[in-house]
Amino acid sequence: QVHLVESGGGLVQAGGSLRLSCEASGSIFSINVMRWYRQALGRQRELVAVITDGGITNYADSVKGRFTISRDNAKNTVYLQMNSLKPEDIAVYYCNADASTVVRRLLEVWGQGTLVTVSS
Repeated sequence: QVHLVESGGGLVQAGGSLRLSCEASGSIFSINVMRWYRQALGRQRELVAVITDGGITNYADSVKGRFTISRDNAKNTVYLQMNSLKPEDIAVYYCNADASTVVRRLLEVWGQGTLVTVSS
């Protein structure tokens, strides 16, 4: 089993910053791609940012230039630095990863989500 636990959500004023963290634990052999998704109330879940184990990144157009995804492979942790936050960034943010277990089983794993609220 592999588990993802997010932290760092909360309430911030518009224009402010938050840093989300997501740590993977369990029977991990390796973690390939790690992603951040978000889901606003009444809307579909959307992909926010992606990072490969080699550090290649990609972003949704709505967050380019404001959000930065990074990872610490030694800690099996991915981060999302969110700057210049806007009310439209309000959502539950989910961590997602493609993991290989110690018995070489491939899994797609989701975290429980962390709420980000931006006041205007």
